[in-house]
Amino acid sequence: MAVAEIPQKRVSRKQSKSVRREQLIKATIDCLAKQGYSDTTLADVADRAGLSRGIVNFHFESKEKLLVETLRYLADEYASHWNAALERAGASPARKMWALVAVDFDREVCNRRKVAAWCAFWGEAKSRPTYQQHCGARDEYYQDTLTAICSELETEGDYGHDAAKVALSLDAMLEGLWMRLLFMSREVKREDLHACAVEQIVALFPKHFTRDGVISD
Repeated sequence: MAVAEIPQKRVSRKQSKSVRREQLIKATIDCLAKQGYSDTTLADVADRAGLSRGIVNFHFESKEKLLVETLRYLADEYASHWNAALERAGASPARKMWALVAVDFDREVCNRRKVAAWCAFWGEAKSRPTYQQHCGARDEYYQDTLTAICSELETEGDYGHDAAKVALSLDAMLEGLWMRLLFMSREVKREDLHACAVEQIVALFPKHFTRDGVISD
């Protein structure tokens, strides 16, 4: 009796192109984390991805285009991550703040490899307006969102805070904790850094939070 062949799932040319591009972008993140911005070459990326160097040129044409797309990939991933967390949190400003702080230390976006890649781009941003253009609008949107949440918490709790300044300080704190993950010893864990961030929002909004979470709405 003949055994029926199981049809193979075919990958379209468009899907294949997308897979290759993502493969090269992830290899670029690895190279940036390991070697830094200046020492990363198209040849390094190709070798890291296990692909021919011609493939890199075919998809991105130049190192600069590859790096711009890698930055876009990181920025889109981060924005998607925190926006999804806010949607899950619902309407409560306290739950939004708790979710926003927690998601910043999720392994998917907060790991030494990706933080090192971010640092490589931050080091170049001042002299490369293209990088600022790609991230500037996203940064402003994040800051506006954080400010709006702080304003709601201030209205509910009557803390006497300036919402915009508190939001800016929280954003700076979160970025600083990411730097601690990268530059301090391997003993530093994401869970500990998250706990530090929680201490800050508990101190700022004691009517809304304890170390264990949101005080019941």
